[in-house]
Amino acid sequence: MKFKIVIIFLCILCYSCGQSQSSKLLNKKIPFEKKFKNIGFALLYTKNDNKIKNFDQRSLKIYHKSLKKKSMVKITNPENGKSLIAEVISNKIKFSEFYNSIITERIVEDLDLNLKDPYIEIVLISKNSTFVAKKTKTFDEEKKVAEKAPIEGIQIKNLQEDIKVEKKKKTKSFSYSIKVADFYYKDTAEMMLSRIKAETSLKNSRIIKLSKTKYRVLIGPFNDIKSIKESFEKMKSFNFENLEILKNV
Repeated sequence: MKFKIVIIFLCILCYSCGQSQSSKLLNKKIPFEKKFKNIGFALLYTKNDNKIKNFDQRSLKIYHKSLKKKSMVKITNPENGKSLIAEVISNKIKFSEFYNSIITERIVEDLDLNLKDPYIEIVLISKNSTFVAKKTKTFDEEKKVAEKAPIEGIQIKNLQEDIKVEKKKKTKSFSYSIKVADFYYKDTAEMMLSRIKAETSLKNSRIIKLSKTKYRVLIGPFNDIKSIKESFEKMKSFNFENLEILKNV
């Protein structure tokens, strides 16, 4: 009898600890992954941006909000799989939280990005990574070529593209969702869902079960970049450090 009482007590204790951890998780900032990764929309630098001076449009460099200066990152265009290595020039420039970086025309051209849908993945590359060792030489060579090569006007290039190609781009559906976070417990995910509904005017939040121990909270889908940006801004009060934007989920 005593043994049964002890077992019941331990079960209650474990459940309480789990609930306590879940509650704490909702009230603290979600930390960066050890290997930082973010997928979302980039912002193309323009000469009208007075906050940035001497940002060479031919360079393979980016501005980021959090990554340290001189950090090396791999940038990929998920649409076509094209990627390149870039360097973070600074994290002190303020720009909308909605964008994961500020990029140059050279990066847009090399990745063949659609300016109406500038969707990219950024992955921080560790200095100790064998990937860096293999790619550093390539980056330096690309950098020299980029600095010497003339920039093809983005607008002119788009105007001269074949009409059929432009039509194909327009027919692609715009469907993106904001990934809030992944949770171990379903109860925790539901608590986050309740908070979003209670503290914001967002009504299109949902939970996707990825596995028995992984529940993802999403907001969306959205059919245009304006609506997703507005919803993204409303999530500021939750202080998530690495909100991501996922396509077709």
